[in-house]
Amino acid sequence: MKLSEKELEKAMTLYAVTDRSWLEGKSLATAVEEALKGGVTFLQLREKDLPKEEFLKLALEIKGVCKRYNVPFVINDDVDIALKSGADGVHVGQDDMAALKAREILGKDAIIGVSVHNLKEAEKAFSDGADYLGVGAVFSTSTKKDAENVPFETLREICQKTGLPVVAIGGINSGNIEKLKGSGIKGVAVVSAIFASKDIEGASSQLLGLAKEL
Repeated sequence: MKLSEKELEKAMTLYAVTDRSWLEGKSLATAVEEALKGGVTFLQLREKDLPKEEFLKLALEIKGVCKRYNVPFVINDDVDIALKSGADGVHVGQDDMAALKAREILGKDAIIGVSVHNLKEAEKAFSDGADYLGVGAVFSTSTKKDAENVPFETLREICQKTGLPVVAIGGINSGNIEKLKGSGIKGVAVVSAIFASKDIEGASSQLLGLAKEL
């Protein structure tokens, strides 16, 4: 899915990162569909421990759900799975493959996102050809207990100086999202605020409304 700059910015509004550990027996495909019905605008499939074969099978299933809702879909970290599944792109961290190399493998139309924590990393990602940045953790998060919080000023500086669409991530929920107003972000990335909810569709709808006000 090749997106224009404007389309990509709009897609960042409510960016969901999957986490099956919250689902209590519900299939991930079902949970993702509920999230998309609620208004999630971008989806990242994040799996750290699945064997490759199972990961690929899951990626193909989730891609099918996202395609029905016309929502961009990327794979966390694993460029090989992104290529084999035909995902729209990949999201890489500082310890993963560089954006430049990921672009070589996935091609010019792929969406490449990079996790950054400071301006230096953001500028490197920009020069490597990233399409968007994930900046965090902006609040304390149970998903990554060792993540250091990124100050509001740093978040704003990254938004101003790179010119890339920025999505904030880390501990964001309906109770603290408004604290990100004025930072210049294009949207928020959430994990447990969606997938730990008993009402995934409702939680997504509420978060979308709040994200649009940033």
